[in-house]
Amino acid sequence: MSDGKATERSKAAGAVKAFAIDAPDLPKAVDKAAIASGGYPYDGKLKRKAYAKELRRLQIELLKLLDWVEDKGERIVIVFEGRDAAGKGGTIARLTQHLNPRKAHIVALSKPTPRESDEWYFQRYVPHLPAKGEIVVFDRSWYNRAVVEPVFGFATPQQSETFLDRVPEFEDMLARDGIRIVKYFLTIGREMQMKRLHARHHDPLKRWKLSGLDYQALDKWDAFSAAIEKMLARSDSAQAPWTVVRANDKRRTRIEVIRHLLEVTPYAGKDQKVVGEIDGKIVLSAASFLGDGGEEE
Repeated sequence: MSDGKATERSKAAGAVKAFAIDAPDLPKAVDKAAIASGGYPYDGKLKRKAYAKELRRLQIELLKLLDWVEDKGERIVIVFEGRDAAGKGGTIARLTQHLNPRKAHIVALSKPTPRESDEWYFQRYVPHLPAKGEIVVFDRSWYNRAVVEPVFGFATPQQSETFLDRVPEFEDMLARDGIRIVKYFLTIGREMQMKRLHARHHDPLKRWKLSGLDYQALDKWDAFSAAIEKMLARSDSAQAPWTVVRANDKRRTRIEVIRHLLEVTPYAGKDQKVVGEIDGKIVLSAASFLGDGGEEE
């Protein structure tokens, strides 16, 4: 590493330690380091005009995909997990923006009720699984038991271990019944997370997105990293593989998630020129992401 880069990393690390979400201004070192944090390979956002043009073309292809799902009686489950402030909601919004809401459902469950806490762990998710001709998008899912719950102590280590042992069986059961499972994990660098959470905290129209746990999560970066890597390693399978998306640029994230979904779904009338090529710099298999060492500090 050059002396210049080492100095910049040192400044960013110092800013991370000094970060206070209530402060009106984001530390300049955090702001400067945000886009490249976590090993992100681009030094700027995708241009707005190029993004809008590409998004429209891909959303038209999504309409073909949904027509195929309805015509063939297909069932698709799309799972979105990710770091806090990684852009799950915005990506889901663009994915479903022009799809018939009667056939493309978004499921975002609140914390379990006392009764649900006493049930089979997967039970409360089962009623939301798709019928024939439907797509269901889970905005967070059963994978809470692998990351959020153990990090915050809502699940014991044994409960988390049991979940990781059982989830491949659960997803294999769904796949054998004909449900297509597509799983995305959106990851961002630490400075980018700080930048986005700071922006949300100071925007009255976005502060609702922050919970008490989000504030606590700022100090649990390493614990989340360990839990995420364990989850990816233990629950990646042929029938339900993880796709990891480096999500520091929201525009690229939305484009590449939609592109990937179109690529892996064999719908009729696919225009491969429109679908294009997946950006391998930011869209990775779980094995590739873990092999690269996950996020870079």
